[in-house]
Amino acid sequence: MNYEEYLRRVPKVELHCHFEGTVRPATFADLARQHDIALPTSDVGKLYDYETIYEFLKIFAMVSSTLIDRQDFARAAYESVADGATLGNLKYREMFFNPTLHTRRGVAMATIIDGLIDGIREAETDFGVRCRLIADVYRQDEPAVARQMVEDVLACRRPELIGLGMDGAEAPDPPEKFVDAYRVAARGGLRLTSHACEDAPPENVTSCLDVLGCERIDHGYHVLASPEVTGRCRDEGIYFTCCPTSTAVVYGWPDLTGHPIKDMVAAGLQVTINSDDPTMFHTDIGREYVDLCGALGYQVEQVRTFVLNGVDAAWLDDTDRAAMRADFTKELDELEQQLA
Repeated sequence: MNYEEYLRRVPKVELHCHFEGTVRPATFADLARQHDIALPTSDVGKLYDYETIYEFLKIFAMVSSTLIDRQDFARAAYESVADGATLGNLKYREMFFNPTLHTRRGVAMATIIDGLIDGIREAETDFGVRCRLIADVYRQDEPAVARQMVEDVLACRRPELIGLGMDGAEAPDPPEKFVDAYRVAARGGLRLTSHACEDAPPENVTSCLDVLGCERIDHGYHVLASPEVTGRCRDEGIYFTCCPTSTAVVYGWPDLTGHPIKDMVAAGLQVTINSDDPTMFHTDIGREYVDLCGALGYQVEQVRTFVLNGVDAAWLDDTDRAAMRADFTKELDELEQQLA
C-alpha cells in the first residue's frame, strides 16, 4: 500500500461539513429540473465554478433552492454520507445544515429535519457511518430570525440533531450578534460551535468562547494573529475544525505549504481535518488528507493525531468515544503495518 492509499483508508471523523455543500452536481441539476428551477449553465461540470466566497454563497443558496420535498433532503443526505464512506473511509460525521435557507422558501422545518434523518439513517444501514446534525445560524440573517430558527429546531428536535453552529460571511456579522439564539440553544440542550477567524480577527474566537459558550471553533486560521488567544486555545484544548481545500480556494492560500494549518499545528493547537463543502470545492474527505499531508510532509504520527483529534473533538458520550478510539487505533495499527 502506498502513502496516498493509506491516507484515504485511515478511518475518519468529520466535524465540519455542510450538507448543502455536499450535494452532487448531477443531483443539483436533476432536482432543478424536477422543480423547474433555472440553472446558470447546462454544463453540469461547471455548476460549481466560482472565484470568491460571495460567488460561492450564491451557488450555495441556489443549491439550497432545489431542496424542497422530504425525499430531496433524504436523497442528498444519503449520497453525502455515501461519498464520504467510499472516497475517504468516513466513519462518523457531525453535519451542518442551514434551516433558514429552506424555511424562508416555505419548506417546513419538520420536512427538512425528517428528510435529512431519513437519508442518514439509510446511509448508516448501508455504509455503517453514523451521522449527526448541527443546525447553523446563517450570519446574514437578523438576530430575531436566528433565535426563531433555534426555537423551531428545538420544537422539531430528533435524537440525531445534537448541535447549533454558525456560518456565512463572517466579517460583516460578528458572533455576539447572535447571543440570544445561542442562549436558547444551550437551554435546549444543544452543543455549541461556530465558524470564527475565517476572515475576521482573533477577537471573534474570544467572543465565541466567552459570549456564545462555544465548545469548539470551525476554521479559526486568523487566531494566530494573537499570541494571547492562540495560547489560551492551546492551554484550554480548544479543537479547531479546519478545511484545507475550501480555504485555499477562497481565502488566498492556493499553495497548501503556506496554509495557516501548518502554523496552527506547530503552535500546539488541536486541529482536525475536514472537507467543508466537498462537491462544491471538487474535493472529498480522503483527498483532504492526501493533499494536506502530502503538501506539508506529515507522516503517520501526525496523521494519527489528526484522526484521533477528530474522535476526541466529536460530541460523543464517553462510552462511544472510548469504543471509537479503540476501533480507530486498531485500524490505524493495521494500516501502518501494510504501508510500504
